[in-house]
Amino acid sequence: MEAGDVTKALVELADPGTIDGKARFFKAVPGGYGEGDRFLGVTVPDQRRVARRFAELGLDQVRTLLITGAHEERLTALFILVRKFAKADEASRKEIIDLYLADTAAVNNWDLVDSSAFQLLGEWLIDRDRGLLNELAGSQAWWERRIAIMATFAFIRRDDHEWTLRLADKLVHDDHDLIHKAVGWMLREVGERDREAALAWLARHHRTMPRTMLRYAIEKFDSKLRKEFLAGTISPSTDLP
Repeated sequence: MEAGDVTKALVELADPGTIDGKARFFKAVPGGYGEGDRFLGVTVPDQRRVARRFAELGLDQVRTLLITGAHEERLTALFILVRKFAKADEASRKEIIDLYLADTAAVNNWDLVDSSAFQLLGEWLIDRDRGLLNELAGSQAWWERRIAIMATFAFIRRDDHEWTLRLADKLVHDDHDLIHKAVGWMLREVGERDREAALAWLARHHRTMPRTMLRYAIEKFDSKLRKEFLAGTISPSTDLP
């Protein structure tokens, strides 16, 4: 079982007629954040099926797929890593995390990040020092910054939002739209579990944070409160519902 076998399986499922559309969707066009990426034309459900079929692929072959493959090959490699991680012992999990962190350059679009960051790095850091997230959040690479904030989803799901809000403070004035969306999304998830904490953070930052980030964060609030945040009429001393 080798990386080439996975590629062959994906190619057999590919619809080349969808390649141009995928390239546009993932901004793999000149000047886009995914510029230069290659696509095979395989749906995500089909990639997940291939990942299940090749779940026992050796880590060296998964890495080959991750660092040399087209977009769908890289995503399939990440699906395989997530499956392996969920069943692995501590030593094997560390190998997977070391591989992931060594090859973040291949995890370079939002779907790749969102399908791996909290499932791998976030889960690994549940009971460990999380200082690495500060390093990733300070990276020049937007995908590493997104990995940092998205990894905290694993903590949020356990009602632990300290690091989400800490990284939101760090990333609140980030210049990349994909970071605005990710931070807003995680703030929304915090609000689903601890409304008071999310409201307090937003009351401090809503006037200066990017509008996209704000809109994502307040999406689940009632209409009146959303309008007040968007109008900038909330202050840290406001008695929020």
